Amino acid sequence: MTSLYSITTYNPSPVPNSVVKSRNPFSPIHPSTHFFNKPSSDPPKSLILGTGKRKKWVIGSVAEDKELVPVKTTHSDKQEDHLFPTRSKDFEAPSSSEEEVGGDDEKRLISKTINASIVLGFGTLAVTKLLTIDHDYWHGWTLFEVLRYAPEHNWVAYEETLKENPVLAKMAISGIVYSIGDWIAQCYEGKPLFEFDLTRMFRSGLVGFTLHGSLSHYYYQFCESLIPFQDWWVVPAKVAFDQTVWAAVWNSIYYGVLGFLRFESPGNISSELKATFWPMLTAGWKLWPFAHLITYGVIPVEQRLLWVDCIELIWVTILSTYSNEKSEARISETTFEADSSLSNNPPKE
Repeated sequence: MTSLYSITTYNPSPVPNSVVKSRNPFSPIHPSTHFFNKPSSDPPKSLILGTGKRKKWVIGSVAEDKELVPVKTTHSDKQEDHLFPTRSKDFEAPSSSEEEVGGDDEKRLISKTINASIVLGFGTLAVTKLLTIDHDYWHGWTLFEVLRYAPEHNWVAYEETLKENPVLAKMAISGIVYSIGDWIAQCYEGKPLFEFDLTRMFRSGLVGFTLHGSLSHYYYQFCESLIPFQDWWVVPAKVAFDQTVWAAVWNSIYYGVLGFLRFESPGNISSELKATFWPMLTAGWKLWPFAHLITYGVIPVEQRLLWVDCIELIWVTILSTYSNEKSEARISETTFEADSSLSNNPPKE
């Protein structure tokens, strides 16, 4: 009996290190399995299944996080795909702003070419006419003789033209001077040499040709008949009359006709005349009194317009610059008012 009820103390052998290292720390310990069986190098099936489940769970979680969000296609995208069915993803159609810039550059190049052709063509023609005034007598002449007699003979030809048709000759001179004066004004405003406004230069030249040459011809004759004296006070009196009555009349004609050629309304032309009348009249007093001392004191009546047109190169530059500055400022102001009115009162749909 004693042997049946006696308790035998059993000391289990230590667990091998290989088993401890390969064990899952979260799995329960079974002494009957690990203490009494020989440890093997293969991991148990429960460990393999557990690891596989965890891998599948991790992969499923990542797939859920990386799930693609559908992108809505707008009507514009569909329309672009319809217009460009074979385009790649990296291809982008040129924007409207880029097309406008390209069109502006092309127009600018064409305008520059036309302007350069006109300037070089007329300049070549003028120089050729001046230098070949004696081409019928060039036989045996040297280049020095051609250049020596060209100025004198051109002056003789000009005087003969004045006797034959004085009004037309003076109209031609004023037209050329007013065109060149406007070109100088545009260059002074910052435009490149051959990128001037051809329409603006044509307007100025047209005013000079049709009005200034003919009116000046008759004005100088009228001034001589108005004050037919030879005393010392005649020249100052003519200068005073020129810089008050005639200057006021001509400035008003110039600005009025330019406004008409720009297709401006009578109200805008009238407001421009009121705004420019006194400033331009006083501005002329800084230049013309000194020039007209020579005009009325030294130059003969038939030659006065040629002298005045030489000074007009400076004066037309001032006139044209001032007139176009006022016009552009008025246009920009009108555009700004129209934009502000549209922004304050948007159109109803």
